[in-house]
Amino acid sequence: MSTMELQKMGEQEGQEMLNGAVLEGEKASSLEDGDPPVETTAAEQEGFLPHAAGKKLTHFTDFEGKTSFGMSVFNLSNAIMGSGILGLAYAMSNTGTVLFIVLLICIALLSSYSIHLLLKCAGVVGIRAYEQLGLRAFGPGGKVVAAAIICMHNTGAMSSYLYIVKYELPLVIQTFLGLTDSTEAWYMNGNVLIIIVSICVILPLALMKHLGYLGYTSGLSLTCMVFFLISVIYKKFQIPCPLNGTESATPLVFYNGHNASVGGDECTPKTFTVNSQTAYTIPILAFAFVCHPEVLPIYTELRRASKRRMQNVANVSILAMFIMYLLTAIFGYLTFYGNVESEMLHTYSKVDRLDRLILCVRLAVLVAVTLTVPVVLFPIRRAIQQLLFHGKDFSWVRHVGIAVCLLVVVNLLVIFVPNIRDIFGVIGATSAPSLIFILPSIFYIRIIPSEKEPLRSRPKIQAACFAALGFIFMVMSLGFIVADWVTTGRSSAGGH
Repeated sequence: MSTMELQKMGEQEGQEMLNGAVLEGEKASSLEDGDPPVETTAAEQEGFLPHAAGKKLTHFTDFEGKTSFGMSVFNLSNAIMGSGILGLAYAMSNTGTVLFIVLLICIALLSSYSIHLLLKCAGVVGIRAYEQLGLRAFGPGGKVVAAAIICMHNTGAMSSYLYIVKYELPLVIQTFLGLTDSTEAWYMNGNVLIIIVSICVILPLALMKHLGYLGYTSGLSLTCMVFFLISVIYKKFQIPCPLNGTESATPLVFYNGHNASVGGDECTPKTFTVNSQTAYTIPILAFAFVCHPEVLPIYTELRRASKRRMQNVANVSILAMFIMYLLTAIFGYLTFYGNVESEMLHTYSKVDRLDRLILCVRLAVLVAVTLTVPVVLFPIRRAIQQLLFHGKDFSWVRHVGIAVCLLVVVNLLVIFVPNIRDIFGVIGATSAPSLIFILPSIFYIRIIPSEKEPLRSRPKIQAACFAALGFIFMVMSLGFIVADWVTTGRSSAGGH
């Protein structure tokens, strides 16, 4: 999310509450398309806010955005793309190429539709923050639920970023030192390194009252990931298959309708694969496409803002990330096939621990994810302040305390969670479907007046089906993940 947008969200929350109370009927219709707001009459003002009689009320579209269409695409693309890109090749290895592409297309289209629902709600009530939509739709309880889900998702995102630091930074140090094997030294311990990075780099940046200068990391993050993609494509033609001394980690595999757990060509791509890890695929994909809390602030900053223009921003951003995700997954999978790990960069260590190109890629990704953590932390801190300390003046003690507590919690998660796949799985199966499917749908059903619905298409029925789909997806994904944990736990116990 652009940090300028984050700053304005806190300053304008009181006005957003005002906006949500007065926009109805024809006035709301004009706001949906970004037209100038209609000036209310004195009688209307007296009905809602008696003290405002005779004055023109400020509306959602009265704020003049200055961000161009291209820069808005840039910002939203950066919001979409995150650590999930490192798990896509692993997802393809556990679904097969055809099934993965179908699922990726479906998630991309559903993400675009859910953004459409959010923009419709924002156009009617003039609210530019996800939490405020929850307040407008369901009162204080809705605001709490929306804020809690955003906190949960961003905590998972921060954990996944630090998890990358935990496993990639030791490899970078090892390559710099020219070591072919890891040592027991403290500077090779990932748990120690994430604590050092959190204290020396992330915490000072997170303690800034305004993180405006960190907006420049958007360009750096996207550039690093493009470099990562180019390197993945290049390495596909440099790394032989099969890898020496490795074997596939999937003991029971069904592809193309046949049992292939024994034998078969491990360097042949599978079109359809089902195994115990397939349950993580949809959560990983959902996690990779979540950008919905950032949509409304970007909409606010968009020049000549209108619902249609912002929808085009979202569509272009999702299409660009879809292409990047697809290429990363295909070439990553075709490099390692069944040997690819849940964090793809880590797989390259099987080939050459001292590879200079992969060293540069690791450094680029490490810089990108480390500088992104303070930006991801900011919305969580804002949500906590709004829920627990609403209306109170700014306090440095509270500001620092929240940041320190959040970093402690995230560090503990990264230290004790055994695999980044579990982070992708749990967050992708809970907060991701809530932000993509469930919340936009129920907000739309509650906020949009029934008389504004087209009689033929019945969008509220479509929204209800969309929410039901998200709920089913959540329950099934969590069920499969828990079943995999139980099975894995029993297998481990049996092994001992």
